[in-house]
Amino acid sequence: MIIGRKKNPYRDLEKKIGYKFRKTSLLDMALTHRSYRFENDDVDRDNQRLEFLGDAALAFATAAYLYKKMDDIDEGAMTSFRSQITSGKALSKIAKDLDLGRFVKVGRGEEKAGGRTRLSTLEDALESVVGAVYLDGGIKAVEKIFKRVFVPIIENLSLDVWADNPKGKLQEISQRKWRKGPLYRIAAKKGPPHAVVFTVEVLLNGKVAGVGKGPNKQTAEAHAAKNALRKGV
Repeated sequence: MIIGRKKNPYRDLEKKIGYKFRKTSLLDMALTHRSYRFENDDVDRDNQRLEFLGDAALAFATAAYLYKKMDDIDEGAMTSFRSQITSGKALSKIAKDLDLGRFVKVGRGEEKAGGRTRLSTLEDALESVVGAVYLDGGIKAVEKIFKRVFVPIIENLSLDVWADNPKGKLQEISQRKWRKGPLYRIAAKKGPPHAVVFTVEVLLNGKVAGVGKGPNKQTAEAHAAKNALRKGV
């Protein structure tokens, strides 16, 4: 009697990312959410550690690609591009395009709560897959899937160096115009302890130039900077 090989449940995903794993167990771990491990006694690993590794491997692959392929842009622009490519927004979009949620293993409770399609889950899973690729095939393998999966999104990135850093852009403008940086101050802090809303004003050359709100001081400051930039400082 001939026993056939066990079917690879991740074949479609491997085709999409352009990489075939030597150790499918690594990919399996990359797609195992912690909620699944908690509900299954026979599962002793999830993708949290691989996510950490994948984040670093992706950052390197991105930096190396930008350095080699975009020799006409400076460090600031490369930093902005890298930030946009590795942002949660970009990762979740790529994960959706790969239909990654279909392959992620989540616990029953997480499944009912829509965890399989939660953006943070998809982002983490994609970084974990990159980490698994690194362990299976090294940085060359990571660069291979980077070119196939990540490079296509580069043409849609903003050419504005400060696109993802409004505070940095406002800082640069303020220094150029007035030889000093913006001043941020909390104008109000309202709401219960678990849902505080900060209102922050940003002053340029002593005058209020923008106002922003957010669940924490950092977010409110970023919104204030955006508000000032929209007004045209």
